[in-house]
Amino acid sequence: MKTKILYVEDEPSLGKIVKESLQRRGFEVVMETDGANVLSLFKQINPTVCVLDIMLPNKDGFEVAEEIRAIDPDVPILFLTAKTQTEDLVKGFTLGGNDYIRKPFSMEELIVRIDNVLRKPAATSSTSTDHISIGKFRFYANRQVLANAREEKKLSYKESELLKLLYEKRNGIIDRKEILDLLWGHDSFFNSRNLDVYITRLRVHLKEDENLQILTIKGIGYRFVLT
Repeated sequence: MKTKILYVEDEPSLGKIVKESLQRRGFEVVMETDGANVLSLFKQINPTVCVLDIMLPNKDGFEVAEEIRAIDPDVPILFLTAKTQTEDLVKGFTLGGNDYIRKPFSMEELIVRIDNVLRKPAATSSTSTDHISIGKFRFYANRQVLANAREEKKLSYKESELLKLLYEKRNGIIDRKEILDLLWGHDSFFNSRNLDVYITRLRVHLKEDENLQILTIKGIGYRFVLT
């Protein structure tokens, strides 16, 4: 079955190039130019992944993503943007985005990022109720859930994969480049900014347990300390 992409872009010339390039590579692509029309189209076509420009007429990509997340918490969302401010990245991830790609971009990079957000954790013989104990938390990797005695938090795919990687390397040092290569496929500046955002988000999620720390090892990477 072909991967079906809902592609939202208000620049007709760019949209045509990207759509045709994706189709030549075997993707099924449905394109929309107006943010106000996206939600109804999403319900109609049930896409495998959404690729959303942020600057759109009537409703921007952030608003569109929020609407999509209200009806589907799991479909991958990749933002296309000329914005690079940290607050914009944080807003996009908070609204449920899985990844960003900065304009201008190459088709090769776009396809790698689409493949990354579609990548599923490897199947295991365990059930979805199996978990890893991390301090005061229970981490259900298969369900991408982090729970404590009071609540459960649904993690994004990238948050879940990053937490798994940090846990696997716990109390040791993991190189920043290794994380970028494994989770993003490339250690570019923009991916590096994305990693900063995800590290910040995990620190917030874990802050209730003072015995858990994600330490920054300057010039090298991180150390996930469990005491």
